[in-house]
Amino acid sequence: MTKKTLWSRARDMAEKAPPERNRYVDFLRALSIMAVVVGHWLVAAPYMQDGAVVGGHLLGIIPWTQWLTWGFQVMPLFFLVGGFSNGMSWAATRRKNGHYADWFGSRVQRLINPVLPLFLIWTLFAAFGTALGVERGIVKMAAQLALVPVWFLSVYLMVSALVPLTWSLWQRFGLGSFWGFVAGAIAVDVLSIHFEVPYINFANFLFVWLGVHQLGYAWGAGRIRNPWVWAVFGAIALEMLVYFGPYPVAMIGVPGSELSNSMPPTLALFALGVAQAGLALALEKAGRRMLDNMALWTATVLLNGMIMTVYLWHLTAFVFVMVAAWLLGGIGLHSAPGSGGWWLARPVWFALYIAMLLPLIALFARFEAARGMPEREAPVPHWRLVTGLILTCAGLAFTAAISIASPEGVTGVRLWVVALPFVGAALIGFGPVRDLSKRVSGV
Repeated sequence: MTKKTLWSRARDMAEKAPPERNRYVDFLRALSIMAVVVGHWLVAAPYMQDGAVVGGHLLGIIPWTQWLTWGFQVMPLFFLVGGFSNGMSWAATRRKNGHYADWFGSRVQRLINPVLPLFLIWTLFAAFGTALGVERGIVKMAAQLALVPVWFLSVYLMVSALVPLTWSLWQRFGLGSFWGFVAGAIAVDVLSIHFEVPYINFANFLFVWLGVHQLGYAWGAGRIRNPWVWAVFGAIALEMLVYFGPYPVAMIGVPGSELSNSMPPTLALFALGVAQAGLALALEKAGRRMLDNMALWTATVLLNGMIMTVYLWHLTAFVFVMVAAWLLGGIGLHSAPGSGGWWLARPVWFALYIAMLLPLIALFARFEAARGMPEREAPVPHWRLVTGLILTCAGLAFTAAISIASPEGVTGVRLWVVALPFVGAALIGFGPVRDLSKRVSGV
């Protein structure tokens, strides 16, 4: 029997998709992740200076490129799609009298399963790099850059955990629930920026992303009847906030900037999310017709089947290419970022990143095909879900914020940071720690 290729398997899945499935949702999910990948590969601009690699940032070097983030910062689209999918899935679970623990546990597993091998690989890299005498600052920079994508998962898991609450708000107040989150985001920015209340800005990780998530519910319910109005309203609001307000042009953090629109998110990023949601829904009919093309729909299915792997490993591929260039004497890293030669070399570098990413996908995409939560007589207790969620999200957040690599200690690794997601997954009911404990106990 001839072994099927990835494309042929994706084609089979594409042909089996039920006709009522909204293919445009899958397309937007794939589009948003690919925009993030391209944006990350473009904005990271290391170069050689005095024999050392300097971690340049394109937005800081060439200010006009900050406007490009209005197109490349597409995390709002992912939360929009998440709201659509979570709303549909949670409504179906309630109709079947399903348990929240099983519903949420399967979502955590789908998102975290691909993260665990990434953590293991970079733990080994940091440990061996330290043992071989590589400067700890370089090890930390490489590990932190490669693991930056995991911050998003901690926020998305929190948003997903609150689906029963936000769905109830949607059922009761409709679009009023969205405007409630808008009011919350405004209040947070006023308190944070005008009154300089410390740490209150972190509340907008919930207000902003839950607000965009509510628009996903509205999409699923057919309540966005004039999407162009939403797109124009969001765009005008964004322009006014940037022109008249304190918000920077860039929709991601820029080195040296006093205020970041993304970490934590601000009202400006919320406005961008509204504009992107309106534009995406305005183009839905055309997009769904476009996806009647089986080749394009198959490509969408193929990418969605490995989407977390691409997202999680694309910066690892970038780091590996940079390390190889550095070991070869800094080949290709002598052009100043933003120069004509630098721009002309981008296609070559992108080809190298893709060439490095493909084998990583081949090795690790299998972890994305989750086996599903193991069957059990009773759902996971809520205390385990909550504790597991907190530990997992804390591990992901600490990884992005301070890195798993440590400037001190024998191993060069913050083992407690690495352990948090594994222990959290075990409490929720999956992962290697759970499997090991079951084998040891003989269960």
